[in-house]
Amino acid sequence: MNARGPVFKYGDNIDTDVIIPARYLNTQSAAELASHCMEDIDKSFVARVKAGDIMVGGENFGCGSSREHAPVAIKASGISCVIAKSFARIFYRNSINIGLPIMECPEAVDAIEAGDTVQVDFNTGVITDETNGKVFHAEPFPPFIQNIISAGGLMKAIQK
Repeated sequence: MNARGPVFKYGDNIDTDVIIPARYLNTQSAAELASHCMEDIDKSFVARVKAGDIMVGGENFGCGSSREHAPVAIKASGISCVIAKSFARIFYRNSINIGLPIMECPEAVDAIEAGDTVQVDFNTGVITDETNGKVFHAEPFPPFIQNIISAGGLMKAIQK
């Protein structure tokens, strides 16, 4: 499994209310959630994001409430992977549960700039910034998590 695309980069402590503002939580529609993803911090995100793009964040990405709406909005917007220095624990688990690949790699976050083209190999944990030529090593997903992500989420993996 791989991801490759241009980067949207954000800072530390990006909380779930920034990822998907609470005023939109009255829907379970992934497409509707995606249409409001990141709008309070980056008004142009929804207009610019394309399938396969990559999101990069700092420390404590996904902090705040425990709702699944946040990773659902990111995944449905087209983001193929989130790379951060660290993730809030519940966001990490919710992301795996819905099949959104996330990688922790502080060194990559420090070197990657917004707009860089990045490739991620989920099997090896290798993150390559094709723009600056730098290569980083994150912890690869264990096989059971690779299975969940490739199935599209925990419920789909269980149903197989």
